[in-house]
Amino acid sequence: MSNFFLPAATLWQRELVRFWRQKSRVLGVVASPLVFWLLIGYGSNDLARFYSGALVLTVMFSAIFSTISIIEDRREGFLLSMLVSPAPRTSLVLGKILGSATLAWIQGLIFLAFAPLAGVRIGLMDLLPVAAAIFLISFTLTGLGFVIAWRMESTAGFHAIMNLLLVPMWMVSGSLFPMATAHGWIKAVMWANPLTYSISLLNHVLRMPYATPGGMTSLLVTAAFGLVLLIACGLMAAQKAAKSAA
Repeated sequence: MSNFFLPAATLWQRELVRFWRQKSRVLGVVASPLVFWLLIGYGSNDLARFYSGALVLTVMFSAIFSTISIIEDRREGFLLSMLVSPAPRTSLVLGKILGSATLAWIQGLIFLAFAPLAGVRIGLMDLLPVAAAIFLISFTLTGLGFVIAWRMESTAGFHAIMNLLLVPMWMVSGSLFPMATAHGWIKAVMWANPLTYSISLLNHVLRMPYATPGGMTSLLVTAAFGLVLLIACGLMAAQKAAKSAA
């Protein structure tokens, strides 16, 4: 059992140490969604309407940018040495994902401190489910970032894919407009978009009035999406390790 958890814990710790050595990342990742949220929210006179979307955007930026380290690790040779180690591939993947997800979660909690600005009241009994929901979303988005970064050879390509795929996913997730007001194919895309369920899950735990789909459905879809991504990451790592061994 220690052969599984020790490598995961070591890689998790490595991601945290790397983050604390780059303190400018905290300001950049938290400040950008905060400014965006304030501009859109004050412009529409409804900060609360966009709060969950801005929180998910904060987590998404942190999770995605943290997985850039995969590309850097490949360049430095660390990724190859990690894959040829005797540790289980799933353990190594889990450690990388947990490290980046923890950082995204912490920054999501920092953004949570701005909830009173939007008039969002969070009771003591709500803190645990809200924190758990943010971590689940962080884990899922980190897994998505891992899948994208794994096949990228350059950070420029990674950023291009992020702008092409992830930003539109966020825009049609219920962050900017509710599903109830969407029409035609946009509404169908929203139903198929995993981020829609992340936004809805947050709205449910924050007791916001824009919670569609239902809470249990949102929880199950978000958790299932995260699990599928974890399995996919493990399979990609195993495939890469097999090629390296050959």
